[in-house]
Amino acid sequence: MKLLRFLLVGIFFGFVLIKAEVISWFRIQEMFHFQSFHMYGVMMSAMAVGMTSIFLIKKFKAKSIDGEEIKIEPKKFSKGNIFGGLIFGFGWAMTGACPGPLYALAGSGVPVIVIAILSAILGTFVYGLIRNKLPQ
Repeated sequence: MKLLRFLLVGIFFGFVLIKAEVISWFRIQEMFHFQSFHMYGVMMSAMAVGMTSIFLIKKFKAKSIDGEEIKIEPKKFSKGNIFGGLIFGFGWAMTGACPGPLYALAGSGVPVIVIAILSAILGTFVYGLIRNKLPQ
């Protein structure tokens, strides 16, 4: 029953991505060519919601649904963040999708996206194998 809750939230998230046109290849290409504010507006809205949420979680010492304290550890910057961001951005530009929308695209009936999903899974697996050799 607990997993059903997450499935329903995921389906709702996919629906929102589709309706907001965030999974549109054309919208993503507009963003990378600086031709439209749409995707930047969506991302800035998401960042504002995220920052506000983290602020409120810390301020009110919010607890999870299970009653556990939510701890948000500070992250250290490393040059690996730059390399990872570049790889992520190139993949996003080539496929027209980042990890969240991959499944929304599959659910909306875009069969070719299965190649991107399998590539993302393979890339994650390879990263796990070579992680210790990469700049961290």
